[in-house]
Amino acid sequence: MAAAIARYVCQESQTERGLVVGYDARFLSPEAAQVAARQVAAEGIPVVLADRATPTPAVSYAVVARKTAGALIVTASHNPYIWNGIKLKAPYGGSASPEIMKRVETYVPNEDPGKAKASASKSAQIETADLVTPYLGRIRTLVSLDRIRESGRKFVIDPMYGAARGCLARLFDEAGISFSEIHGEHNPLFPGINPEPIDPHLADLSEAVVAIGADAGFATDGDADRIGAVDAQGNTVDSHKIFSILLKHLVAECGQKGEVVKTVSTTHMIDKIAAKYGLPLHVTPIGFKYVCDLMLARDILIGGEESGGIASRGHLPERDGVLNSLYLADIIAQRGKNLSELVQELQEEFGPHYYRRVDVEVDKADAQRVVEQVRQGKLNSVADFKVLSIDDRDGVKMVLGDSMWVLVRASGTENVLRLYAEAPSREQVTELLDAMSDFARQQSHE
Repeated sequence: MAAAIARYVCQESQTERGLVVGYDARFLSPEAAQVAARQVAAEGIPVVLADRATPTPAVSYAVVARKTAGALIVTASHNPYIWNGIKLKAPYGGSASPEIMKRVETYVPNEDPGKAKASASKSAQIETADLVTPYLGRIRTLVSLDRIRESGRKFVIDPMYGAARGCLARLFDEAGISFSEIHGEHNPLFPGINPEPIDPHLADLSEAVVAIGADAGFATDGDADRIGAVDAQGNTVDSHKIFSILLKHLVAECGQKGEVVKTVSTTHMIDKIAAKYGLPLHVTPIGFKYVCDLMLARDILIGGEESGGIASRGHLPERDGVLNSLYLADIIAQRGKNLSELVQELQEEFGPHYYRRVDVEVDKADAQRVVEQVRQGKLNSVADFKVLSIDDRDGVKMVLGDSMWVLVRASGTENVLRLYAEAPSREQVTELLDAMSDFARQQSHE
């Protein structure tokens, strides 16, 4: 893949701009990054290699700040410890578009690239650099650390053994903000958790927040582009509520305008906030690359997805868990309210919204068949709630009300059917998911 990316850069006549190579905190990520850096340099492309495990948004910021042709990042993001992979960032600092990825794939060599003769007459330079410090300097300008300190609030930080280890801690420590960090040591086994900031992996964070009487806890995933949070009582604040809190703050408190983009699996509360403030709303298939594409083409104020990836105007067309943690801390300081109060405020104004996702293990073929049957309208109702409309831009979403829906998607790589649901009560969410799980299992046995 490093060879293919390098050859793509050469074909695009971007050789002189160079590439950034970053990596996360997993087993062999540093070694894999060094191999990738040498392969890229062998094609005559200068390389800036991260000097340590580095958050993906920090690598993306380096691309923009250094005006490189992009970045290659060795990371498996939020996935379990056994995995690793590669992310490709484009010159604008966001995810490479599907079109770019298709072109890169055409350059994957048939031969072992380590033995193949490089096209360049000699290797380019590999510069090892600190990419974390410039990034932290940048995001420090986007929030008021002084205001957070003066609020007297206390926080718990959970980098989940990932690439953001020490990042928020460094900013808080320098600013004199009271905090505690958990899972901040280097341990690529991620013991007891997957580095994904959702339940049940936030149990330790919840416990730590309650134990020290903190005002909130913030978690970032393995490569720090996703955010999770818990309130002062240790309750999880899901990504839908985080997205909604950020959007409401930007328009109601900061007076900003612009367009909003969300993926089809994201809360309808975003629709209601956008409608109240007259903000155009775009809905995309699942995948942040679609959000990024719109951020590049339109005046997007904020964009997000249900998995905790959120980006806002004025930084990068890129998810950033570290920055969004700071934004939440700053909002708590400005509003003088805890996360639970901010969530309650939203629920009172826009109605109660509860969300959950489950994965049902079925064969790939059965999962596809279930999705197709739903697409063809075989279900007139779910758990006695009438299907009002269907959205099939990614999987099939059955809309049952203005804050009630079920989305059915087949995994492209696993024997899994993904079920997403939102409703005005937790009990209704459970009813919807149970009904769809039963339907899926019945179909798989036929």
